Amino acid sequence: MDARPSPLSLKKVGSGRSEVSTVSGLLGLGGGEDQRSSLPSPSSSASSSMFEYFGWVYHLGVNSIGHEYCHLRFLFIRGKYVEMYKRDPHENPGIKPIRRGVVGPTLMLEEVGRRKVYYGDVYVLRFFNRLEESKKGEIACATAGEAQKWLEAFDQAKQQAEFELSRGGSARNKLNMETELNLDVHRPRVRRYASGLKKLIRIGQGPETLLCQSSSLGANGSTDGYFERDIGDAIEAYKWKCVRTINGVRIFEDVANSESGKGVIVKAVAVIDASADTAFEVLLNLERHQRYEWDMLTGDLELLDSYDGHLDVVYGTFDPRWHSKRDFIFSRQWFRGQDGTYTILHFPAVHKKKPPRSGYRRTKINPSTWEIRNLNTSMGSNTPRCLVTQMLEINSAGWCRWKKNHCSKFEKSVPYALLCQVGGLKEYIGANPALKFETSTTVIQSKVSEVSVSTAEFEESEVKDEFYDAMSADSSSSDEELDQKDAKLSLKRTSDATNKELDSEVAPVMIDTSQLHGSLRTGKDDTDTNCWTSPSGTGFMIRGKNYLKDNSKVMGGDPLLKLIGVDWFKVDKTIDRIALHPRSLLQSEAGKKLPFVLVINLQVPAKPNYSLALYYAADRPAKPNSLFAQFVDGTDMFRDARFKLIPSIVEGYWMVKRAVGTKACLLGKAVTCKYFRQDNFLEIDVDIGSSSVARSVIGLVLGYVTSIVVDLAILIEGKEEAELPEYILGTVRLNRLRLDSAVHLKV
Repeated sequence: MDARPSPLSLKKVGSGRSEVSTVSGLLGLGGGEDQRSSLPSPSSSASSSMFEYFGWVYHLGVNSIGHEYCHLRFLFIRGKYVEMYKRDPHENPGIKPIRRGVVGPTLMLEEVGRRKVYYGDVYVLRFFNRLEESKKGEIACATAGEAQKWLEAFDQAKQQAEFELSRGGSARNKLNMETELNLDVHRPRVRRYASGLKKLIRIGQGPETLLCQSSSLGANGSTDGYFERDIGDAIEAYKWKCVRTINGVRIFEDVANSESGKGVIVKAVAVIDASADTAFEVLLNLERHQRYEWDMLTGDLELLDSYDGHLDVVYGTFDPRWHSKRDFIFSRQWFRGQDGTYTILHFPAVHKKKPPRSGYRRTKINPSTWEIRNLNTSMGSNTPRCLVTQMLEINSAGWCRWKKNHCSKFEKSVPYALLCQVGGLKEYIGANPALKFETSTTVIQSKVSEVSVSTAEFEESEVKDEFYDAMSADSSSSDEELDQKDAKLSLKRTSDATNKELDSEVAPVMIDTSQLHGSLRTGKDDTDTNCWTSPSGTGFMIRGKNYLKDNSKVMGGDPLLKLIGVDWFKVDKTIDRIALHPRSLLQSEAGKKLPFVLVINLQVPAKPNYSLALYYAADRPAKPNSLFAQFVDGTDMFRDARFKLIPSIVEGYWMVKRAVGTKACLLGKAVTCKYFRQDNFLEIDVDIGSSSVARSVIGLVLGYVTSIVVDLAILIEGKEEAELPEYILGTVRLNRLRLDSAVHLKV
């Protein structure tokens, strides 16, 4: 009798099962459920260390008669090869995969977000082929952490495919043949062999945990050894001062903001003995019996609407006993960085389903944010830990009195109840040991693979950098000016980068910016609005010379390229190759004479759509064989893996600052980027709308765009010792843009 649980019994989806069965032909998996193929034989040149990922997920889709389905499937990734089973092959030796194929370099993955399936919430990943988007499919995992690990697993498989393509010749032809191969001929052969030490990484706890344990919240067993770092790397104006400690929870006040007279921004901070995934799942869970155990304010919550997998609206009631009953509506918006840090934004809201209710006083919940990040475990301990920070904006009335006198009316207010949530969360997780030790990923060292393995050489992935990276002084200390030593080092790095990346045998061309005019004007000073300027790179942290040894970062220097203009266009639909448009700055006579221009076309999804085109010029061509030359004339795969952007909100609403963050983003991994090399320029079209997370963040930013100042830095990520230290390609400061100032561009 088959003991596997039916997906129809899904009540609360627990730890993830992974599966990549999508539509026929996706990722080169080709064919239907009955197709078979054999894996290549082991190669003597196999890498001495290789990752293998396996586990359970749900496969979501629509069958031939239009009915939605949710199937449990077991996924195995070896190198660039993917196999999908109906049962775990470790427990059922000899079982045949129902699909098998190669992960090609054109595979794209998108984190769709949270979705309700039957009676439970899952986190959905969407797969599609960049060259043929009709080939697509979806899988679902129990937690956001497990979804992220499957994204990393497929990224490893893509790296393997890209590595083989980079070797050219027979390897390129072999990969193409494998991708198009009819996989229904042979039965897979199971081999046993030793080819060095392998890392077997199990994702998820299996089907029993998936379907039966409503509280199976997986912990984060990071496979890449993420090191503990500051939350961000961009200079921010916070001056946090601890004003009180309550039951191990520290309460801070932003002194700088209080001195400005703008109200009070406070935060509660605690270390919790659980993974960030666990804390996040508890926070998002709406089950009343669980929230009653830790949340005295928002224990009774009802879901009203859900949007895009990363945003929902909830309604709650609260009976304080010393006042009349209250109710409230607020939205919850969440994101997860590649370093595993969660950000949750809470905004007061209104909703047509819940008009004012008789007997209840409608209360406005204070805007607040949650940030949850994993900490390194202490020596000799396997207990995961995370740092939980809740930040909120409150009225100054009552706050000052509470700081001086523990007993005050503030303790009966909504802001105080919100600040107590961190303490409640800490105590609840501490009282439930099962939440602490369930791991969603187990790393097993083995010298023998029990199941047939990919034979291709595997390029070891580098130490992962944080997903976003700008310089942050988010601490209790005040900002300090850069000393002369740091400034000199910064200037020296700029000079070294110029000599290393640009052709010194070619005489530099004088760039006359007075002949180059974009549709967005240059700013006169920092108080100017609806304009751009180009700040130095000293506000950003980049990889230093010894980064591969000690993960150290240094201040950036002046940009390698000169920002010569910015176009701010309004378009009816997304436009690629904007540099070729007659109204583009690059089509002017002066623009055509420049030695080289890097064009960054940021495609902003909205109604209407917008394009922000940044033009960075070099006074001479790239030096042959330099990293810059490899990026300019290299493959799209190389560019996707190296093109990095660092954001920083210099001025603006604090909630927008928390949403955007201050860490570097590998854009080619986060959103779809298209590259166009022609004549004297390289254009990168960045489709922000291709990611649901990016769409959600940019939607929030556009709502405050007229009141924010944002700095951006672009660079090429250095991964080899010879490519370090990094250097900044270009910067831009966008000062309080007006949407109505965008020039309409006809396609």
